Order: sequence, then structure tokens, then C-alpha cells
Amino acid sequence: MSFMILQTPDPRTLREALPDFSRATHVFLPINDCRNVSQAEGGTHWSLLLISVVDRIAFHYDSLYQGNVWEADTVTRKFGYLLNMPIRFLHLNDSPQQDGGSDCGVYVCMNMRHLLMKRLLMASAHEKVSMSLGGRKVDANASRKEMAKIIEGFRKEGERRRSYVTLDQLSCTVQ
Repeated sequence: MSFMILQTPDPRTLREALPDFSRATHVFLPINDCRNVSQAEGGTHWSLLLISVVDRIAFHYDSLYQGNVWEADTVTRKFGYLLNMPIRFLHLNDSPQQDGGSDCGVYVCMNMRHLLMKRLLMASAHEKVSMSLGGRKVDANASRKEMAKIIEGFRKEGERRRSYVTLDQLSCTVQ
């Protein structure tokens, strides 16, 4: 979705293709640095943009210092245009920084999970929530294993729920 917003001159033309954000309090947007619309797998880096619609602030978390600032700032301005409201952009310099060259997607997933589960869903309605990730550590290898375990759990659950047809039922329908 952020790629569509980034690449569209007037994001209001996307309203019918996007979810209704009128009741959203926060929107998580993975940001990619691809600027070539004809290249499906373009870009080399991912970061996270968390837009607090209620506060009209966008928080940018980047595991490579200043890696996707232009893209995230542009998406913020266009998203505000889409919602007919100004949104202030904040690049957070205290985001956990990656060591490896291919860990940015893991950082996006783990930061998103932490912000949602440990910050937003744990806060009371009247409480101010710190959106800083200062001091937080991300172990990319352990996170990959955790993500694989979660995916495997979903795969097994999907397999368990899968519908089936017995051979007797199948022979009744074939004539």
C-alpha cells in the first residue's frame, strides 16, 4: 500500500482501492526504497512507518540510519493528503540498528509486533504511549526462528481447517 501511495501523484485517486481509514487510530506501513514502478521486486531496504491518525503524527523506524527517510516522509505527506489532514513526520533516531545487510525486513516485523503488542494494545485509553524504541534490541537470527515458528503454526492450523471430500462423496457427484 505504501508503494502505491508513494508512486501515485494524487493519492486521493486510490481511495476506492484502499481500506476505509475513518475509524483507524494507527496504520502500520512497511516502506521500501524502490522508485521504479515497473520493477516488482525492486528496492534494497525496508523500514517501518507507523501513522498515529488520532495524534496526526507519523513515526519512522529505520534499522539503517536515514535509509528511507525521503520515502517515509513522502508517504506521510501523501497519506495526510489522502485523509484530508496534515500529519507531522518524525524520524526516530533511536530505532534499533541492524548489523547484517539483509535484516531490515526482520526489523520491520519485530518492531511492528513490539509496537502493537507491547505498546498500543497494552495502553489504557487515556494513557500517553511512548513510541520510542530506544534501548530495544532485536536479535535477527532468533527473530527469524520465531517468525518461522509462527508461520508453521498458521500452516498447521490451515491444514487442520482444510476441507476434504471422501471418495464415496466424490463418486456420488460424478456421473
